[in-house]
Amino acid sequence: MSEGKLLNNRYQLIQRQGDGGMATVYRARDKMLERDVAIKLLRDDYSGDEKFRERFRQEARAAANLSHPNIVTVHDFGYDVGKLFIVMEFIPGADLKTIIRQRGRVAVKDAIPLMVQACAGIGYAHRAGLVHCDVKPHNLLITPDQRLKVTDFGIARALATIRHDEHSDVVWGSPQYFSPEQATGSAPSPASDVYSLGVILYELLTGTLPFMASTAEDLARLHMNETPVLLSEYIPDVSPALEQIVAKVLAKEPSQRYRTADQLGRVLETFGTREPEPPAAPPISVPVSQPVPEPAPYVPEYTPEPEPVPVYQHIPAYEPPPEFAFLENVAPQPYPYAPTPEPPSVDIDWASVGLGLLALLLVGGLVPFWIWVYFAYNPPIR
Repeated sequence: MSEGKLLNNRYQLIQRQGDGGMATVYRARDKMLERDVAIKLLRDDYSGDEKFRERFRQEARAAANLSHPNIVTVHDFGYDVGKLFIVMEFIPGADLKTIIRQRGRVAVKDAIPLMVQACAGIGYAHRAGLVHCDVKPHNLLITPDQRLKVTDFGIARALATIRHDEHSDVVWGSPQYFSPEQATGSAPSPASDVYSLGVILYELLTGTLPFMASTAEDLARLHMNETPVLLSEYIPDVSPALEQIVAKVLAKEPSQRYRTADQLGRVLETFGTREPEPPAAPPISVPVSQPVPEPAPYVPEYTPEPEPVPVYQHIPAYEPPPEFAFLENVAPQPYPYAPTPEPPSVDIDWASVGLGLLALLLVGGLVPFWIWVYFAYNPPIR
């Protein structure tokens, strides 16, 4: 369809923005509200299918109820000139796939904030009961102020209408990014969107997809059976914690991944606020042809302690004084013990002792005399 075409007498197509597998995107002008919008025109083979048109209307209504800063707002949808179209908020900027092609690898400090925003938008849809089913960098738009917005919820499916035992021959999504359960035609779930977010994170950090093949069938087989190359093979200094997060979201079984995009977003946000790990010291390169001998164990040398040197002091020979010269010829006597001192002598005054005894006798003899005198003058009464 050419530029300048008017749809439903309201939306005038201005410029073609890009083509996808299902639709062509135009920048258009809303004549009624005087604002720029983005219009996605579905291909003829989809637009001509009555069942698909009804399915598209239901899913477009569900997407129009989403209102989140990280989701492109759906304004309107319709059918004109034999084509289905959906009218969305116009986002200036580029999609994430274009940025990856231009820059290659994206630094961890830049990739994590973008993925946290993608998880916030898709997690909001999960809480509203919707699965995106086609999460890929082409559907993640980046504004000039680094705001990420998720688009193309047109093929989202209401969780309430999905039966867990459902199996379909129609595979929704892009083969490079869909989950193993989507590859088998099983019912998608929020964990399916988490897997697709993990593929995008892997591509952001390494600059390449985890699986590449020439056909959709080979890609489906790789998603179902193969394990991608570890991040550390591309980024030697990658954090082990981040490598574990990517390995978890790319698990084959949905139960082994994070259950919703909100849960993955919280994990990535926590990782982004951590202090950067100090870089490991580079290993010392040693030529193979010159092996380094093992060092001998350290044994301290024995140093004998010096023997103490006796200190001699000259003592002059004893010479007795002249008055004791006679002792030189006297043989020394053994004297093993110290002499016992004699008790001091006591002088007894025997005269005083005699007088004392005499006085004692006199007093003892007077006692009977005085008793006799008493009874003589005081006879007892009979």
